[in-house]
Formats: sequence, C-alpha cells, structure tokens
Amino acid sequence: MDCVTQWQVVATVQTISEAHLLPVIEQMLAQFPFLILGFHADNGSEYVNHRVAAMLEKLRIEFTRSRPRRSNDNGLAETKNGAVVRRVFGYEHIPQRHAGRFNTFCAEYLNPFLNFHRPCLFSTDKPDPKKPGASSACTEPRMR
Repeated sequence: MDCVTQWQVVATVQTISEAHLLPVIEQMLAQFPFLILGFHADNGSEYVNHRVAAMLEKLRIEFTRSRPRRSNDNGLAETKNGAVVRRVFGYEHIPQRHAGRFNTFCAEYLNPFLNFHRPCLFSTDKPDPKKPGASSACTEPRMR
C-alpha cells in the first residue's frame, strides 16, 4: 500500500516464512508503477531478517518497522485489510495448496481492479448552508 497515492497490491504466500515471502515481495514491488522509496512492515521474523534487508538494500529501499504493541503503526494497511482483503477473501484461512492460484488471481484480476477500476475520488464541492437548495460551483474531485 502506498500511503500517498493509495495504490494497493495484494498477494498471498504459501507459508509466512522468508523462503516463500521473498519472491512475493519482489513480485509485489514490480506491480507498483512508480519507484518505491520505503518499505514498512510489522516486527515479524518473515520481514525482519538478513535476506529481506539485503534485497531492500540492493533496491535502495528504506526499511522501517512497527513498534512493538503499537497497533496504530500500520493503521492504513489494517484498514485496507478489513475493507478489501476480508471483503474479497473472507476471514477463513487459505489452504497452502491454493496460495499460488490465489496469488495469480490477485496479480491478474484483483490488483488491477483495486487500482484502475474502483473509484477512489471524493467531492470537494461544499454546499452553502445559508442558501437552502443552492450548491456552490462544482469543483474537480480529488484522488483519495
């Protein structure tokens, strides 16, 4: 998830381990249409290890991590998990043998839908409360 543009990439892994996670991180980074400058993760050992650090250093991506027991450090990602991932996949565990097919679905269908076809705009038009029934001039919507 890019916190500025709201560009979102969803992926699945067979197991939460660095062996399965490294190729998926590389695949996810390739799906962003712009240069990634920073990578923020929680404190899981699948992220905080020498192999992930070496890959991010090679790509010149700054690595930061959440503070222990601070649930609001990844608030945007957690919100998107609830609004997108849980709505599409539900709360059930995905069996390991299906992770590859789910990941293909995410890369080919879900991620393009999230970033190109789902509206992410909000109106900046504010009606004048002093004039009932009249609205101010329409302004351009802004990306959210």
